[in-house]
Amino acid sequence: MNETKNGTLYGVGVGPGDPELLTLKAARMIEQAKVLAYPSPEGGESFARSIVARHIPDECEEIVMSVPMRTERFAAQSVYDESAERIEALLASGQDVVVLCEGDPFFYGSFMYLHNRLSNRFNVEIVSGVSSLVACAGRLAQPLAGRNDVLTILPGPMDDAALQERLSLGGSFAIIKVGRHLPRIRSLLERNGLLANAGYVERASLPSEKIMPLAEVDESCVPYFSMILVYEGGEAWKK
Repeated sequence: MNETKNGTLYGVGVGPGDPELLTLKAARMIEQAKVLAYPSPEGGESFARSIVARHIPDECEEIVMSVPMRTERFAAQSVYDESAERIEALLASGQDVVVLCEGDPFFYGSFMYLHNRLSNRFNVEIVSGVSSLVACAGRLAQPLAGRNDVLTILPGPMDDAALQERLSLGGSFAIIKVGRHLPRIRSLLERNGLLANAGYVERASLPSEKIMPLAEVDESCVPYFSMILVYEGGEAWKK
């Protein structure tokens, strides 16, 4: 009696938003997918799916992981528990599953939660994607770091004391998930003498993208998909 071979779980990065920043490998994986899973805000459209919509086969089964946008961690974790159970059954039946992830699967990506639940029992392959970090640097035309510079990535929701501690170490900074945290972040950067070197990008690579010095940003309408880049390196890349 032949045993059914398990399917493979694919974590596919779909980039920051511009469909043309999808990698060739990611496009191929999506076009060949029989089962496609992706996160979606509760009651809203999936950003990851919208990026790759043109590549999704008509006959593809879709699994929507509807994630509540709340500060309580347990609410989202229960969604990944349920999704992992459904995906596990498909993998055990021999079916491959492609999971979409905004940006890159392992750079603050939601795929890591499924990987944690399933990688000990099934083969997992990662298809890396263009992250928002490099997309924002490209749109600002500003290096993230050069030569021996140190780059520190800071989540905007960190409390002031933790942010201040990191900023005091110097170097270059990428502050992500800015949104409603902008006023206090900008205040901290100003107090540390970093405001003049801070660039701001929101919705990088999308038609609604905005790029400007941080000092010029209107604090009243900053989206979650925004980033601040501060280059404080030795400027070794300049002549």
